Amino acid sequence: MKFNRNYVYLLSGQSLANIGDVLYIVSIISAIFVTTGSATAASFVPFTITSSMFLSSILTPLLIGKVNLKWLLAGSQMAKTCLMVFLAFLVAEVSESNYMLLFLVIAAIALLDGCANPIRQTLIPHYVESEQLVRANGFAETVTQTIQTVMWFVGSLLLTIMGAVPLVWLVVLIFSISSILLCFLEPVEKGASEDKDVLGQVQDGWWTLYRTPVLRKLAAVETLETMAGTVWIAAILYVFVSEALHVGEAWWGFLNGSFFVGLIIGSVFCVRYSSLMDRNMGTMMLIGSVAGFIVTVAFSFTSHPWLALALSLLIGVSGQIKNIPQQTVIQTSVPKEKLSTVYTSLGAIGTGVFGVSSLLVGAMADLFGVRTVFLLSGILLGLASMILYRNNALFVKNVES
Repeated sequence: MKFNRNYVYLLSGQSLANIGDVLYIVSIISAIFVTTGSATAASFVPFTITSSMFLSSILTPLLIGKVNLKWLLAGSQMAKTCLMVFLAFLVAEVSESNYMLLFLVIAAIALLDGCANPIRQTLIPHYVESEQLVRANGFAETVTQTIQTVMWFVGSLLLTIMGAVPLVWLVVLIFSISSILLCFLEPVEKGASEDKDVLGQVQDGWWTLYRTPVLRKLAAVETLETMAGTVWIAAILYVFVSEALHVGEAWWGFLNGSFFVGLIIGSVFCVRYSSLMDRNMGTMMLIGSVAGFIVTVAFSFTSHPWLALALSLLIGVSGQIKNIPQQTVIQTSVPKEKLSTVYTSLGAIGTGVFGVSSLLVGAMADLFGVRTVFLLSGILLGLASMILYRNNALFVKNVES
């Protein structure tokens, strides 16, 4: 498998950025918990990140029309590096009187992340030939999920060995290398016309979603799947382990690990059989979606820890078999210059729905029981499968460029 140097620079730079993101979040959660002694305060870190990324998804189109995508991505990473330097000094002096400043810096970093994520997805079809898109998306997902699987463990280990402040300085180094790699990317065309007013630039992606049938259907599918996916947040899965499986808290980690291993296996499958995926995108998306629906419903009823572990792995596998060809469908459904605003709009939907659903699913678990929310998750996935089945002919490569 051979990709061009732009794809290698993009994947390498973003992979280092992802590694740094995990390490700094581990450091900040630890610093806040040690300073305050409050798990609630520490839990506001992911809430702050999600909220800021939602806001970023709304505002990013304002920059897309004015700054080249390559420099928007590299510039956001440089800005993150500068903020990380400030964060390192702040963590060294953190106390109960000033720890709230950490949340302001976290929010600013998440704003920049919310800008970078849709641009990375937009740049892949600029740097990769159409016939290699499935393989490129699959390989990128394999690397990303491997980082997510491994780095939380590595981050915890490094935190124990180094402490929070040195770990943040290590992130500064990692972010600096990431910034340099991204600067080597070749420039691409700007993502939107420059003559639009502010409102027009913000609305551009939303209008494209609405007017493009395949994107409109995928936005509905994404909404349902995001709502379904909130049952996998730590708090809900922890309750399931305790009340449904009746095992120790270590199984929470086992289920999480099994799910991420499933994501990696699904990504590797898509890379290995990329030509099959390329020829049968709609069918593979439907197979992955239906499998996710069936396995999630089965998971909601199981009381056997080892069976739950196997089902968790299958949920990860089926999710990637559906999601990777879906990325290729999105990337080829509109001209490349519109992709960045499409991804920011989809990102806004995802983060907004996830934030609201995360609050609702906790209340529902208390009212109706944790098995019920997993069953509801399966039903939502079933509805998403119905949309994919009824519109299967739409999910192909529509634009060759």
